Amino acid sequence: MSADSPADEQASATSAEEVSRHVCRRIHQLRQERGWSLDVLSRASGVSRSMLSQIERELANPTLAVTVRIASALGLSMSELVDQASPAPGIEVIRADDRSHIFRSDQNCSIRTLSPLHLEKDVEFYEVLLQPGGALRSAAHFEGTREFLTVQKGRISVISGDESIDLNRSDSASYRADVPHEIRNSGRAAAQVFLVVIYQ
Repeated sequence: MSADSPADEQASATSAEEVSRHVCRRIHQLRQERGWSLDVLSRASGVSRSMLSQIERELANPTLAVTVRIASALGLSMSELVDQASPAPGIEVIRADDRSHIFRSDQNCSIRTLSPLHLEKDVEFYEVLLQPGGALRSAAHFEGTREFLTVQKGRISVISGDESIDLNRSDSASYRADVPHEIRNSGRAAAQVFLVVIYQ
């Protein structure tokens, strides 16, 4: 029998990596479908919450034993959890009525995450709705973090450290987010902005 070629070895490694990514995403998907928190799945499986979080964000590859325990907690066999009968979609959709993406919602401010939840990312994308007088106040993020904001409707004031600027519909601004910063509705009607956070 001839030894595997470098190309075969690379293909096998890629295939194993794809399976691992699929398992991580499927665990996250199944947990959300059941409405379980990480704590609930942790208690059911005996796998620590921090490990589950790392697995779902694809920061750790679950061992066989851990995968079996998670599958059992979800009421599945190992093969059912790992099964890739249908390929993972190339297009990921976040529906407007998907409540799992609501980051915050109160009478003054609503924030919806528009970037996939399962990704460990350097970029985050949000829709922010602010009622008149409503504000989104944030402490300083990591050094080098910037935010990019576009006003979809309404009038917004952006404060970054000691600087401030007023923005109207279709205006965009970028500013430091590694200092205390604030997005405030300075108009008389509801405002909608799209916000991109970039971590350095």
